[in-house]
Amino acid sequence: MNTEIAATLIQTALDRGQKALSEHEAKQVLSAFDIPVTREALAHSEDEAVAMAEDIGWPVALKACAPQLLHKSEQDGVLLHLADPADVRRGYNRMVGQTSTPLDGILVQEMVPGNRELVLGLIRDAQFGPCVMLGLGGVMTEILQDTVFRVAPLDRTEAEDMTRELRSAALLGPFRGQKPVDLDALCDALTALGRLGTEVDAVAEVDVNPLIITPEGRIVAADALVALRSSHSSNTH
Repeated sequence: MNTEIAATLIQTALDRGQKALSEHEAKQVLSAFDIPVTREALAHSEDEAVAMAEDIGWPVALKACAPQLLHKSEQDGVLLHLADPADVRRGYNRMVGQTSTPLDGILVQEMVPGNRELVLGLIRDAQFGPCVMLGLGGVMTEILQDTVFRVAPLDRTEAEDMTRELRSAALLGPFRGQKPVDLDALCDALTALGRLGTEVDAVAEVDVNPLIITPEGRIVAADALVALRSSHSSNTH
């Protein structure tokens, strides 16, 4: 874990006047807290995008990347399952040409296999302070509202309790020939989010959705949002 990397990223964003991190920045913060994220890179030309896709491995996703783009899929800022260089070149040019938002670049990201999705979150409650959330993710998040919360910081026992309290907890076990979730990694991610909330005051909210469970049971954050509190420094305690 490298909280100094996270603090530096966040302070730089605050100095720029950002209200949120870009997806790429948000994932760098999660990675600094040892939360598994997608393999990805930020491209600034179509040639770079193709080279990065070749390095990551086909197929890939392309995403418009900027701190102002909080809901990229609703703004046609996401292209999935691109399988060859021609697809990436077309996708890159389309994405750059259609947005009026200044972009940090185009994110080239691995496509993570798996049809089980969770959501992890961090909120700051007026009464309880930072709280960690675990729920059923993807498109089902708002529909089923299967979520559980714990006040941060939380320990391993509390994290395990959260996984058991989900109504959809069966998804975490063996499922249709797929392996059970790596419970150690999931609990580590939950406790890490709690530490992020207690150690970095400038983070207002975190939304990791989806957190994909691969057929082998690994967890990978495929998208992430980190909102900032501009009146706070990013200094860690």
